[in-house]
Formats: sequence, structure tokens, C-alpha cells
Amino acid sequence: MRKVQYIAIAVAIILIALLYWGGNTTPPAKNNAPVASTKPGEMSSGSNTVKPASFDSILSASRLQLTPQAANEIKTIENELSAIHDSSRMAEVFIRLAKVWEKSKQYPVAGFYSEKAAKLENSEKMLNFAGQFFLDRVSEAGSESVQQWEMDQAAGCFQRSLELDKNNDTASLGLANIYVNRGEIMKGVGILREITQRKPDNIPANMMLGALSVQSGQLDKAIGRFETILKVEPENSDAILYLAEIYEKKAEKEKAIEYYKKFKQQVKDPEVIRKVDEHINSLK
Repeated sequence: MRKVQYIAIAVAIILIALLYWGGNTTPPAKNNAPVASTKPGEMSSGSNTVKPASFDSILSASRLQLTPQAANEIKTIENELSAIHDSSRMAEVFIRLAKVWEKSKQYPVAGFYSEKAAKLENSEKMLNFAGQFFLDRVSEAGSESVQQWEMDQAAGCFQRSLELDKNNDTASLGLANIYVNRGEIMKGVGILREITQRKPDNIPANMMLGALSVQSGQLDKAIGRFETILKVEPENSDAILYLAEIYEKKAEKEKAIEYYKKFKQQVKDPEVIRKVDEHINSLK
């Protein structure tokens, strides 16, 4: 299974350290962590109210970015498509069209045609690919309205995939990720808990639940999630750094230092190692 990209929590751990430690003695925050609750121990269930963009507006704007060669290639494929009535052949042409748009770096339109092909084929694998394609590029969207449109499209792909297989972890994680990013925290948590009930050691689900527990102040629950991850992946640097931060929050300095040292063992960048050492010394 392809590793799910976590909109809500995933940033490369070394980049976090480089960007946020600087000259501070405070450990790095997860910049894209799930929305924090309004009160400790609670989670927000609010939703994003930004209106999604329309595909027509996205398509029109994307056409303006095409080179003459790409525009001609797309026009040729669109003309071919208009003459086809066999859905199996249409799916093949949609895939070709998606590839041209992707090559032109017009990713929302590329995702749209990948989604159309996936729905025609009714393929679980293709639906997951299209959903993840949208999800991976939400952060690159030029506006919140386009981001919302991409998340809507991704959600539609994952929901359709789950109709074919209700236990599809890739689709479930993707859908949970969307809910969390929209601020519909408890919907996302519900899906993640269903996954961990089926597969207690599922790493992406435990990682997201652990991050959400940190944000809501439920530190002991978070510790359990990250410890579960380390039983499966003892060198998972994200889980190690989260545990270091949690024990520091709990004023358990010896445990915090233990995990910061473990984190340091996973890092090769000398500058990051130096910053970790500085932070460890500040705790002694």
C-alpha cells in the first residue's frame, strides 16, 4: 500500500528541525498539525466554510498557462474524445489527457481527468490513485477555493473506492485526512479508530491519532499511539520526536532527553545534530 501523505501532520522531520529550532530552546512544532481543540481534552468539530471553486473556472485558468504545443495536443485529444461513445475507450483517452495536463503542471485538471477515467473503469486502485493525486497537491493550490475543490474531488474518489471495499486502508486514511484538514476532527477520528480496531499497529492511523491527541492535550493517549508505532518501526523519527516533546511538556526531562538522543541517532545532518545537542543541554 502506498504511504499516505498526511496533510494534517506530515512534514519531513529534519526540515522541521532546521526551520523551527533556529536559535530557540523550544523544540520544533508540527507546523501543519491537526486543528487544536478549544479546550484541553476536547477536539474541534467545526468545518471549513470556504466555497469550492468550479471546475470550469479552474479549466479556464489552466488553459491560459498552456504552451501552444500543449494546447494543440490537448485540442487533438479532446476532438478524439468527442467522437468516442465506448466508455472503455473513453477511459483510455481520459488517461492520455490527464498525462498532458500533468506534464504541463496543471495538476487540478490532470487529477480531474484521472478521476473520470477511474470512475469509468470503476477501479479501486485507480480511484485511490486519483484521490491521492488530489490530496498530495492541495498545499500547492493557488487559493483556498481550489484547495476545497481538490479536497472534494479527493473525498469523492475515496468514498467511491470504499464502496468497492469498505476495508480499504488507503481510501479510509485519505478520507480521514480530508476531514481533519477541514476541521471535522471527530469524523476523521472515527475513521482512524475503525482502522486501528481492525489493525492495531497501523502506523499512519496511529500517527494521526497521536498527533491529534497532542493537539487536544491528551498526552498519555498520545504516548500510547507513538509507542505502538515504535514497536513496529523502532527507528520512526516522527514518533521519537513526538515522544521527546511530550515528555518535555510533562516535565519528565530525563525521558525527554532519552528520546531526543534517540532522535539524534536518526539524523545525519550536522547542523540538526548540533541543534538537538543544544536543546538537550538546555534541559539538563
